[in-house]
Amino acid sequence: MIHRAKWFVLSGVVSIGSVSLAMAQAKDADTQQVRITVDVKKKPADAKWVPRETRTIETLSDFTPGNAVEMDQYGGRVDMQTEATGFFYPKKIDGRWWLVDPDGNLFIHKAIAGVYAGLNDYSRGTTLRVFGSEENWADFSADLLQKYGFNGCGGWSEALLLRETDHPPVYTQSWDFMADFAEEREIAWQVSGHMGFPDKVWPVFHPDFEAYCDTYAQKLAGTKDDPYCIGHFSDNELQVPVDMLDRTLKLDLEKYPEMKYNVEEANRWLAERKGGSANLDDINDADRDEFIAYMFDRYFQLTTAAIRNVAPNHLCLGSRLHGAATRMPLVLKTAGKYVDIISVNYYYKWDPDPEQIAMWVEQSGKPFIITEWYAKGHDTGLENTSGAGWLVKTQADRARFYHNFSLGLMESKNCVGWHWFKYVDNDPNDLSVDPSNRNSNKGVVTYDYKPYTELLEPMKQLNDNVYSLIDYFDGK
Repeated sequence: MIHRAKWFVLSGVVSIGSVSLAMAQAKDADTQQVRITVDVKKKPADAKWVPRETRTIETLSDFTPGNAVEMDQYGGRVDMQTEATGFFYPKKIDGRWWLVDPDGNLFIHKAIAGVYAGLNDYSRGTTLRVFGSEENWADFSADLLQKYGFNGCGGWSEALLLRETDHPPVYTQSWDFMADFAEEREIAWQVSGHMGFPDKVWPVFHPDFEAYCDTYAQKLAGTKDDPYCIGHFSDNELQVPVDMLDRTLKLDLEKYPEMKYNVEEANRWLAERKGGSANLDDINDADRDEFIAYMFDRYFQLTTAAIRNVAPNHLCLGSRLHGAATRMPLVLKTAGKYVDIISVNYYYKWDPDPEQIAMWVEQSGKPFIITEWYAKGHDTGLENTSGAGWLVKTQADRARFYHNFSLGLMESKNCVGWHWFKYVDNDPNDLSVDPSNRNSNKGVVTYDYKPYTELLEPMKQLNDNVYSLIDYFDGK
């Protein structure tokens, strides 16, 4: 746990517990600011731990925790209201993006992703051995979220089970419009972290995809009137190689005959753009960027229309952009034409990149939500070789990362929520899950549901102060 501690100054260094803190003058204030140094690695095999400057609430020398803002049943702040519609929607007020909850109160979604009783027989068996029933699991899990200041759950959560508890969380739902369509046609398969496609090209121009979207969207009907549902993710991490156009034109149609529609459309698009004789040798980077945007336009047009037709009260949250897609302005611009909020799985950043996240909003015209991010603790005994999150030494360091990253998101004024990935640690004995979730400390509880209190207590400290922190940053 990170405690509010007395500061002992010796030769310009401050110590809080075992953490060394360097003092630096704040550029925009007369008070001193404290930066905690946390040692991190990208991968366990890295030779050295690298120090990263890190902020926590305690380092904000002119902010006092504890001035709690009263909240409603959803977790919205009752002291700031606007029009109520009975459902969630985004709104920009005085230069800051918010979600507005069903009662009209301003809201930030503080959530954990993957709150499920089990994705397969193995993990569900563990859950039933610990709790005896799924209902007992749901009560425990909803209580834990509420106790530590989280007001919701993110993707891949068993929201309907949690919805029946005394502390129902505000939730999002994850779907796989493209992934399931392609998998049914045997042109998609599991790779690390998401679904893979033939040479990373997804069959968005297949003539059957539109009708499939309309039928698939009927799965949303069961929650279409639920005010606790924010909205729907259409897919997860669609692969976006920068040379998508080249890959499409070179696809092996003998091996993947159902990809012929992508090849035909790419050839038609290139001929229209550059003339009938254009070929691979004529392609430049601008063409590549525009073609990726063209694919996303088709994808978002079809999936968003299908979602809105079945669940018009809920938000379209996009396809959880990741990697190269998060650095492509045209992808963000295209997404902004169709989705209500830009969703991003954001890795390999210790601090949110101000220029990058400003680009997301500038290009899309929409707020964003971070739908995956985490750090893994070296103190659990797990190998921590799977997944994309940072590696740190302790659970307390994981909490410091949670503080640091969340503070940056609030400071941006464009983030309406964040979903820590994830609820339960990977179980190294379960080899049936995808390779990115095999042996790592991603959870806030162990794989047999023992809470990491050294992580959760500081998470609660920040969560309980989110609205006060936003007021603090807005007052700067």
